[in-house]
Amino acid sequence: MAVNQNIEVYIDKLVLHGFSPHQRNDIAAGVEAELTRLFAERGIPAALQSGRNIPVMNAANFSILEDTKSKTVGSKVASSVYKSFEK
Repeated sequence: MAVNQNIEVYIDKLVLHGFSPHQRNDIAAGVEAELTRLFAERGIPAALQSGRNIPVMNAANFSILEDTKSKTVGSKVASSVYKSFEK
């Protein structure tokens, strides 16, 4: 039996160094799409199931190539954030 769960993730500020401000919308779209996919496939991590606020989170570092598309950068950011929820 499938259980539907709703979760709302609000990211007030995401700090990424070395990117053009023009890339922000595509990066944000990549973050949203990948977090949606991860929550749907892997579920809600225990750290978020209590409904508590997480005021500050430092996600893990990751490497990308210089010509990586902005949405792919967003996907990498989301994967890093999701992994941080699992700790």
